[in-house]
Amino acid sequence: MATEAFTIRAETEIVHKLDDLAGSLDKSRNDLVNQAIKEYLETHAWQVEKITKGIAAANRGELVDHDDVMKEMEDLIERKSKANA
Repeated sequence: MATEAFTIRAETEIVHKLDDLAGSLDKSRNDLVNQAIKEYLETHAWQVEKITKGIAAANRGELVDHDDVMKEMEDLIERKSKANA
């Protein structure tokens, strides 16, 4: 996989924590930063996709009444409570 160098400025405390974690995991600072960025991008891309789909559904009028959602959640909580009793 091709790589490209870039520079960031981070708070000293963050750099020290990163270095401590990298040492504990026997990984490089670079490996941890790449993993963190990859996970951040995947998470936020997923969130943006879900939000965008939700907005599109709302714009099409595909909404669920608040009371219906609350009733469904109450039923779910009750079922879970009974199962754990």
